[in-house]
Amino acid sequence: MKPKSIRLPARYPRKPAPKKPSGPPVTLLLNKPYMVLCQFTDGDGRETLADYVDVPGVYAAGRLDRDSEGLLVLTNDGALNARLTQPGRKTAKTYWVQVEGDPSEADLDKLRQGVTLKDGPTLPAQVRRMDEPAIWPRNPPIRERKNIPATWLEIKITEGRNRQVRRMTAHIGFPTLRLIRYAVGNWTLDSLQPGQWRKV
Repeated sequence: MKPKSIRLPARYPRKPAPKKPSGPPVTLLLNKPYMVLCQFTDGDGRETLADYVDVPGVYAAGRLDRDSEGLLVLTNDGALNARLTQPGRKTAKTYWVQVEGDPSEADLDKLRQGVTLKDGPTLPAQVRRMDEPAIWPRNPPIRERKNIPATWLEIKITEGRNRQVRRMTAHIGFPTLRLIRYAVGNWTLDSLQPGQWRKV
């Protein structure tokens, strides 16, 4: 009997280079409202980016959870999208985070050193306490407990794991009540109100 021929596994295909925009590059900064999906379509009738942005050909560079608010970059530039979202690029993202409870500096030091979540250790975060920011009210408002204080933190990370900031604060015992992304790299919300966007 002839020995059976063995198929060698195909090499993993290389990722294609990021596509250049077909027209001129367009980049928008949107203040994503609470409970809006980071996509343009939804089969369940929920609010999406299409309810706020009518510029064709742009897509979200990175995601923001439906129950999170704040800065979302939309672009038709694949190279820019890759720079903002690829883990190796380490684009800093700044969040304003309201947590339940009153974390001490020792608690916050755990985040500054990096914590180990189910999907592995996080990189060290920059964390500081902050005064309550002058921002729009959330609708519906968060549920606060009378006997437990709430604290605002500014947290800056360079990763983008699923619900990472929420998991980090929960890991040290202080659940996130409200999460607003204030900045991506050097871009900030500035004076944008929920649902408003501007070109950059």
